[in-house]
Amino acid sequence: MTVTAAEPRPTRWGLAAKLFAILLLLGAVAVVITGVLGYIQAREALERAIFDQLTAARETKAHQVEGYFRTVRSEMRLLAAAKMVVDATRGFREAVDELDSKELPAEVKQAVQGWYGGHYLPMVRKLLGADVPAAEFMPTSSAAYFLQDLYIVRNPHPDGRRDLLDDAGDGSAYSKVHAVYHPLMRTAAATLGFHDFMIVDPRTGRVIYTVDKDADFATSLRAGPYRQSNLAAAAARCATTPDPSATCLEDFSAYLPSEGLPSAFMAAPIIDQGAVTGVLIAELSIDEIDNIVTGGRRWRNEGFRSTGEAYLIGPDFLVRSSGRYFFENRDVYFTELKAGGAADEDIAAIKRFGSPILHQRADTSATRAAVGGVEGFGEIVGYRGVPTLASWGPVRIAGVKWGLVAKIDSAEAFAPVYRLERDLMIVGAIAFLIVVFTGAWLSRSLLGPLRDLTAGVRRFAAGDLDAHVPVRSRDEIGQLCLAFNGMIDELNRKNLVIESKNRENEELLLNVLPAPIANRLRGGEKGIADGFAEVTVAFADLVGFTQLSSEMPPAEVVTLLNGLFTRFDVAASELGIEKIKTVGDAYMAVCGLPVPVPNHAERMVRMAIRMVHITREHAMEHGVSMKLRVGINSGPVVAGVIGKSKYIYDLWGDTVNLASRMESGGIPDSIQVTRPVYEKLKDQFVFEARGEIEVKGKGNVEAWLLRL
Repeated sequence: MTVTAAEPRPTRWGLAAKLFAILLLLGAVAVVITGVLGYIQAREALERAIFDQLTAARETKAHQVEGYFRTVRSEMRLLAAAKMVVDATRGFREAVDELDSKELPAEVKQAVQGWYGGHYLPMVRKLLGADVPAAEFMPTSSAAYFLQDLYIVRNPHPDGRRDLLDDAGDGSAYSKVHAVYHPLMRTAAATLGFHDFMIVDPRTGRVIYTVDKDADFATSLRAGPYRQSNLAAAAARCATTPDPSATCLEDFSAYLPSEGLPSAFMAAPIIDQGAVTGVLIAELSIDEIDNIVTGGRRWRNEGFRSTGEAYLIGPDFLVRSSGRYFFENRDVYFTELKAGGAADEDIAAIKRFGSPILHQRADTSATRAAVGGVEGFGEIVGYRGVPTLASWGPVRIAGVKWGLVAKIDSAEAFAPVYRLERDLMIVGAIAFLIVVFTGAWLSRSLLGPLRDLTAGVRRFAAGDLDAHVPVRSRDEIGQLCLAFNGMIDELNRKNLVIESKNRENEELLLNVLPAPIANRLRGGEKGIADGFAEVTVAFADLVGFTQLSSEMPPAEVVTLLNGLFTRFDVAASELGIEKIKTVGDAYMAVCGLPVPVPNHAERMVRMAIRMVHITREHAMEHGVSMKLRVGINSGPVVAGVIGKSKYIYDLWGDTVNLASRMESGGIPDSIQVTRPVYEKLKDQFVFEARGEIEVKGKGNVEAWLLRL
């Protein structure tokens, strides 16, 4: 038996001392590096989070502003093409020409000049801060004197309510035309939220009609005091454009007839027999845009904290929305504005007009980039001369060149980082002392990975699905950390697949059912059936489509019908209308359910008007002969979900049946309605009585045709 000598082993305490020294050094270095990296990462993470929040807020507000102008353009195109507006323009032009040929009585001229001297010019001089000559603002034609005397000077209603006068009572041709069309135009302006509605004669450049009857009424835009206004520019641009789809937008500027308030103008040509006979112009108030950008001046509710805000900027680098500090701390606002380099005359104008809009200059690197069409974010010096974190980008609206900036003061944004910096210094000092006094008892090479793994497990248990842990070694603990990270990655991949499938299922369900009904179905409710006391149902059918489809390849038939119905769906979504189903070339929709709305009949009629116009445009684009027949009825219905494997949301009741009969018994390229619809909307739309028509199962039923 051979005995071998045991190999010498390292001295126990010598090895412990070396390990203790290494651990002390590594511990101190680790604390310093961890603190620095933590500070850098925290600052970068906070900065990225703030920029993401500012960018999301900016993009949301930009889309809202763009959507507002898209809606205005669409409504202006429809109104300018309406027969009511075309006929009104013809009547107003002839009536104004007749007044121009009459001799002007001295008392009329004296009364109008007295109104300017006593009411209008004092306001103008106060706003302009100058003694402007009265002769510059006086009317230059007999018609202007007659009309301003009748509808302004002798108007029995107070300023701001002159639009309530329908008939001046003088028996003139103009008053007769005005009595017919003014109530309709006033309703249209109020419904669409326009500050004023105007018609300009392109021959003379004269404003021949306005709703509000301000000082611009009946004046010339070519030789009068408003010849350099954005109203004159909008009228001139559209006066030579015989395109029914054209619109002309002029940017906001101070407009004297509106008491110097910022106004923009959207114009559309009025075309009669291929010629431009007038220009329909809507005066847009800055209040709508200001409300969108400032969020109704509820900055804190929108996540802007104490110093954040969003503002709209024009190509002149003047703001198109109100500044936050102007309302919350006006003294600080003016002090910082002055420190930021604002001119004294700009500050005086803000005080005189009581608003920073079109008077406060914001010429910064962010605004220059935004107006130039460039998106971005970063830290800049704002218009108040204070460092800010900002996100900027353009607002894409044809006719104007605007930018939008969302920002927050850097001092407020990085306040948590500054606190973290101080805390990290304290924690670092404490950690260093702990490493010195505990390094002899604990090896970081063993306990560190275990702590990381424990923390990762806890974060994962708390719901943090990105709770990866660092892998510090290749031993069993390192393999365990790798396995844990692999498990986290695999769970994340599976969660992404599940979320994707859930979104697909959600989209499929919402394509079949309205959102409230889909929510009830997902909540486990069965046998969904509801009664609605009053809704409006519409049926639309393409006349001659069966014959047309027999002459076309199947693929072209599907493409043609799908394109048309897709445009119907877009119009329905904009008006809050639910499409129920399509059967062949028939389209069924309802308004007032599952969420009741008070103006369901009006919305449905507007939807029908759009459908007729869309059908005409679609037929012209595809070179086919195709007309739409629409029937509308209002009344009670029963609605519910039927089916189990393939759901369908449908309506039942006499209201539905009669709406269907209104369509089948209608006239191509027309909209036929029942008495309930007529009674609700006869003051808003022009209907033509058709008399009684034979309806299957109902006998004779009264019907009306909507005049398009």
